[in-house]
Amino acid sequence: MGEQAVQLAKAVQYSSAGTVEFLVDSQKNFYFLEMNTRLQVEHPITECITGLDLVQQMIRVAKGYPLQHRQEDIPINGWAIESRVYAEDPYKSFGLPSIGRLTRYKEPLHLKDVRVDSGIQEGSDISIYYDPMISKLVTYGATRAEALAKMEDALDNYVIRGVAHNIPLLREIITHPRFISGDISTNFLPEVYPDGFKGHQLSVEGQRELIASAAALYISSQLRSHKFQGSQRVSIMPQERHQWELCVELEKEYHTVAVKRSGNVYTVEVGGEEVVVSGEWNLASQLLPLTINGTQRMLQSMSRDASGQINLQYLGTSFQVRVLPRLAVELSSYMPEKVPEDTSSILRSPMPGTVVAVSVKPGDMVAEGQEICVIEAMKMQNSMAAAKTAKVKSVHCKPGETVGEGDLLVELE
Repeated sequence: MGEQAVQLAKAVQYSSAGTVEFLVDSQKNFYFLEMNTRLQVEHPITECITGLDLVQQMIRVAKGYPLQHRQEDIPINGWAIESRVYAEDPYKSFGLPSIGRLTRYKEPLHLKDVRVDSGIQEGSDISIYYDPMISKLVTYGATRAEALAKMEDALDNYVIRGVAHNIPLLREIITHPRFISGDISTNFLPEVYPDGFKGHQLSVEGQRELIASAAALYISSQLRSHKFQGSQRVSIMPQERHQWELCVELEKEYHTVAVKRSGNVYTVEVGGEEVVVSGEWNLASQLLPLTINGTQRMLQSMSRDASGQINLQYLGTSFQVRVLPRLAVELSSYMPEKVPEDTSSILRSPMPGTVVAVSVKPGDMVAEGQEICVIEAMKMQNSMAAAKTAKVKSVHCKPGETVGEGDLLVELE
C-alpha cells in the first residue's frame, strides 16, 4: 500500500502532505478508495509512533525546503490508538448529532502518554453548522494492549457535560473481545449491536459494584450535609451513625442493602455479597476515583439531587440510580405514576437541525415507514418516517425552519 501511494503521488506530481486510503478485504487484498490532499484526522497516530511532526514537515515543504528525512530513517516505535470524540448521541443510530454548551469540560491530560487535539474549551458551543467533533483522543504504548488499556483509562477520565457524546460507545468498542483480538471489519457495529447500541450491559458483579458505589456516595453526601466546616450543624444531633439500611433502585428493580462505614471505607452488603468501596469522596469533583473490592475504578458523578436520584458514569455508560431509606420506598408506592406519551401518533425531531423537506400535508394518508420529512444537521441528512399507517392530522414544520431535539414535527390521527 505504501508503494502504491508513492506511485500515485508521483503520477500526479504531488509534493505536499497527503493521505491515500485503501480498503482491505478478508484475504488482505487492498483496493484504492480515495486520496485526500491534506493531513487526515488520524495524523497524530503517525506522529506518536514515528516521533515526527507532520505539520512542521508540511509547512517546510510548502516553503520550498527539502524533506529532512528519508523513508529508511523513519522508525516505527510502539502502538498508538485514536478515538474520535464527538458530540453525538450513540444511542440514536450509533450517533445522531447533539448540540449545546459545554458546561463542564476536562481533558485527561494528567494521564501519561495521552494526547488530546481539540479546538474547544469549557463554555464552548457545539452548533448545528459545523462538524460535531469535540477532539481527537490519542494514547500511546509499547504494545497494542498497553495503548488500549491507556485509552480505556483516558475515556473514563474525560469529563464532558452539556452535550451528549460518544464516549460510552468508544469505550465499549475498545474493550470488546472482537476488537481486542483484531477481528474487526466495516460491519463491526451492525454485527455486534444488531439492535442498536444500548450502553454497557451490567453483569451481576457489575450491578453489585454500581449499587454499592451509589449507596456509599449517597451516605457520604448525607454525612457532609450534616456538617459545616467539619463540625455538626446542630450540636444536639446524635452521634454520627456508622450503619444504614437503604433501598437502591437500578434498572427498575429495588435492591435492599446494608451499609457499614469506617472512615472512608464503606462495606455494602448487596444480595448476600459484601462489596468494599473506598475513596477520597471529593463530592465537588466530577471524577470519583474508587477502589471496589481491590480494583481501581474511575467513576463520574454526573448529578445528584435531594430525591436520591444519582447519575453515575460507570465503565463509560451513564446509569440512573435512586437511593432511598426503606421508609421512603414504602411510601413511594402511593405516588401517582406519570403516563408515558403515545409516540405512535406523533413525530418529534430526534436531534436539532434544519428542516430540508416536508413530504406530506394535512389530510394525506401515509404508510408505515413512509418518509415524512428530512432534517439536516452537521453535514448529515436524516429521513423521518411514519411509525404507522394513518392520516396526517397536522404538520408543525416547514422547509428552512430550525428545530430542536424533541420538537413536534407531524401529528397523525
